[in-house]
Amino acid sequence: QVLRQFVRHESDTVGSLVLERSMNRVQLLGRVGQDPIMRQVEGKNPVTIFSLATNEMWRTGESDVNQGGDISQKTTWHRISVFRPGLRDVTYQYVKKGARLYVEGKIDYGEYTDKNNVRRQATTIIADNVIFLSDGGMKERV
Repeated sequence: QVLRQFVRHESDTVGSLVLERSMNRVQLLGRVGQDPIMRQVEGKNPVTIFSLATNEMWRTGESDVNQGGDISQKTTWHRISVFRPGLRDVTYQYVKKGARLYVEGKIDYGEYTDKNNVRRQATTIIADNVIFLSDGGMKERV
């Protein structure tokens, strides 16, 4: 029923305000690029940050999968931020460079000013679930 509501775009009316259901969901499976760091801006909760690499592979040319042709690969880097207190701390403590992770969350687009006072755009995945798939056989859902 919930999925049907998303698909049909059913809406609720509150006064003149129309509240439509929407979804912002990301699923990533990849390897950690560097050990996580924890940052805290004064007056705000700490955040654990790390990068995750995902790879896309394809065969070039018009050949079948089982025949010749060159294999191409593209690596995409994702910036992952973990704000949820328990998940943030476990991720900071146990995630290491090279670990294979499954990350679920939402995508966030933001802006910041760099050290040269230039405005830059940043895309971040706000993780709300991390599943460890490597490092000593640890396969726990955090």
